[in-house]
Amino acid sequence: MLKPALAVLLLAGASVTAHATEFVEGKQYVQVADKASDTPKVTEYFSFYCPHCNMMSKKYITFIKAKIKPEIAFDDAHVDFMNSAIGTEVMRSLAVMKTLGLEKQLTPAMFTAIQGEDEHNHNHKSTIQSRDDIKQVFATAGVDAAQYDQIADSSETTDMINSWRQQQNTFSIDSIPTFIVNDKYRINLEEIKSIAELTELMDYLATEKPEKKSGGSVGWLFLAFAGMAAISRRRLS
Repeated sequence: MLKPALAVLLLAGASVTAHATEFVEGKQYVQVADKASDTPKVTEYFSFYCPHCNMMSKKYITFIKAKIKPEIAFDDAHVDFMNSAIGTEVMRSLAVMKTLGLEKQLTPAMFTAIQGEDEHNHNHKSTIQSRDDIKQVFATAGVDAAQYDQIADSSETTDMINSWRQQQNTFSIDSIPTFIVNDKYRINLEEIKSIAELTELMDYLATEKPEKKSGGSVGWLFLAFAGMAAISRRRLS
């Protein structure tokens, strides 16, 4: 494995590397909807319970946001694979973060509470067993229990998580992390050879792909990650 300092150095180098990949529908991406969003966007579908999502968040999301074209909006959404009371509460926690503008601050905290400090330690027992446990995480950012409950129980939050569930079904999301571009194309991470190629594909699908008329070593590291995810990703909530 690469040492952290070297990985960071190579990541910076990858940001200026030129790539000219020919992307093929049915290989690197598939169409999952007929109508595209009105504006360019990339949405990551993930779960706080998913180790690969945790790794993606820690190692790649910042780079992806910085590398894709500035006119492309980046968003995320929580999947509902567990279909349980605590699974819904964890989904609500992301919606509350978004409402309060605390996603950047509290996303790492939620991953840690559920998966532990070391993403390689699969024996960690989640400290999130109820809404009260989630409130303890939010308390570290100055959010009191009453404020959390008010937002978590609002119709806006319920509408948001119901929308995520609908999108999960519409886009046929059965593994995570998954990236959907323009609400129309799903990226096949297993076919992506580097993080630079991933951002190039996002740019292409979001802003460059002709629409049919109606009628670096960080690349090696990402390849290893994508390969591992392809083998072991499974339904997690």
